[in-house]
Amino acid sequence: MKETTIAAIASGISIGGVGIIRISGPQSYAIALEICQKESLVARHATFTQFYNGADEVMDEGIAIYFKGPNSFTGEDSVELQGHGGLVVLNCVLKRVYELGAEPAKAGEFTERAFLNGKLDLVQAEAIHDLIMSQSEAQAKAAMNSLSGQFSTKTSTISEALIHLRVYVEASIDFSEEDIDFISDGNVMARLNAVEADILNLLQNANQGKLLTDGLTVVLAGKPNAGKSSILNALSGEESAIVTDIAGTTRDTLKESIIIHGLPLHIIDTAGLRETNDVIEQEGIRRTREAMKKADLILWIHDDQDQSAEKDALLESLNAPILHIRNKIDLTGNEVGRVEDTIMLSAKRNDGIELLKDAIVEAVQFQPSQGMFSARERHLVALRESLEHLDVAKKLLNEGHSIDLVAEEIRLAQDDIGLITGRFTTDELLGEIFSSFCIGK
Repeated sequence: MKETTIAAIASGISIGGVGIIRISGPQSYAIALEICQKESLVARHATFTQFYNGADEVMDEGIAIYFKGPNSFTGEDSVELQGHGGLVVLNCVLKRVYELGAEPAKAGEFTERAFLNGKLDLVQAEAIHDLIMSQSEAQAKAAMNSLSGQFSTKTSTISEALIHLRVYVEASIDFSEEDIDFISDGNVMARLNAVEADILNLLQNANQGKLLTDGLTVVLAGKPNAGKSSILNALSGEESAIVTDIAGTTRDTLKESIIIHGLPLHIIDTAGLRETNDVIEQEGIRRTREAMKKADLILWIHDDQDQSAEKDALLESLNAPILHIRNKIDLTGNEVGRVEDTIMLSAKRNDGIELLKDAIVEAVQFQPSQGMFSARERHLVALRESLEHLDVAKKLLNEGHSIDLVAEEIRLAQDDIGLITGRFTTDELLGEIFSSFCIGK
């Protein structure tokens, strides 16, 4: 446990009916007794009390709750002082807490201590941040599934399978001079295949969880005046972008975040692509091309009145899926519909927008489910790298290489899985993860 005592406002910086100051560390109980001017506090009981400053003046009144470690969120002695939610009075109480020996908590430091004290694994710690930042019910449910241990349990099961496989393989090394052959019976290969299948299944689920956690970056691109801004407005349900008949109205990227079928979308409206001598428009076009390179999905917008061939060389080099949208069918008389990756619609009349929403979700194969959990890019990287090590192990086994090398690849795969929950981690990784948390959490 840490030797320092930390404190922060845990209820956010907005004004509310109740404000909470969280204190954690070895001095937290003594600090609470001094502020409340009590001889003792009963653990896990709410005690109504006044909060006093250094001049024995009452600053506020409310409830003090003492959590004796390790039975607390952080695993340390902790206290919550719950008073009125005005920022002035909260800061007065917090100032007194600091005067009595506590230090200001860094972003995510309470959750980091919970992780270091074994109260949470790293996936659960990240899920707390995801739960706080949730913008939809689906995101909140997924984060809660991770917080309750669903993702951690799956990774632990795989880790255990790899441990047992390593024991089996390494036993063959110990008995290499005996007449016992642990390897040639095909059991090792069968178990490698089984673990690989479990990791592939978890990777597929984690990919879905990452989509839900991070959202999808969708770029609207195409010629000027094709209706990109109108489609942005239709998708968002708001007049986010200026719409005119003048080509080149949009000269910079415009971002809007929305939720479609539970999937968060970060939609980027861009400047129309064309040859131009306008310096400002040229910069907008450069930004359009940069946005396209970073997109998860591109909506290439065509004006249905324009039947000329439209093809941008950049499209050929992109890995992101592309949906072609033929807009303004209200002017051509064509009907709403879809043929493969082309969608016919009228953004002006809002005809075909639901069809477009369905196509967007389908393009990234997003399939929300009750058991979906939140996930991050680092989880996907760890799973992919573990699969690579297992693939090497299988090749070594097939080619008759030393069983020591096979055992080493299995160990490396197990280490990669351990990175997910924090069984194996670095200070740099912890700093990166917890620095994104809010103060007080």
